[in-house]
Amino acid sequence: MSAAVLVPVKAFRLAKVRLAPALSPPEREALARSMADRVVRAAAPLPVAVVCDDEDVRVWAADHGARVVWCPGRGLNGAVADGVAALAADGVDQVVVAHGDLPLASSLGWLADQHDGVTLVPDRRDDGTNVACVPSRAGFGFAYGPGSFDRHRAEAERLGLALRVVRDPALGWDVDVPDDLDYDAHRAPTALGGRCP
Repeated sequence: MSAAVLVPVKAFRLAKVRLAPALSPPEREALARSMADRVVRAAAPLPVAVVCDDEDVRVWAADHGARVVWCPGRGLNGAVADGVAALAADGVDQVVVAHGDLPLASSLGWLADQHDGVTLVPDRRDDGTNVACVPSRAGFGFAYGPGSFDRHRAEAERLGLALRVVRDPALGWDVDVPDDLDYDAHRAPTALGGRCP
């Protein structure tokens, strides 16, 4: 089966406003860009598509050799659904949706290996969904936001798709609030690629 990685990326200048107590606007923009760079690199060797509605992000994605899926005004859930549909139209069978705020991401392609159902990687609190691998034509309904991990598990069940949950120390660390910036202190050997099912 063919696979690709889809990365939804918000305008860098508008990203990570909840980090305002710890970082200035230019620092937040630089951090958002740096984390997105890392996630795109972690997609190799799979092809990458970036779903966005910001011109600066569009240029950044093109500079990284990513396909751009332009989705203005769709919100995160609609944009991801549009990105998956665009990749399905290109003949991609499995789409790995990885958010652009994973500072420890090093590898994403393995998520599409030897599994034809849904793979979910929750955040370290088992609340959000940092990475999801879905069959592109399954009609999977995305429901991001607080509690999305439970909603995405329920969606896999509703569709009758086999579900694999992977708790990966590296992919489970995202950055939303100032406490999340201390990821280097929590980096462990397993965070460099170990997986804990």
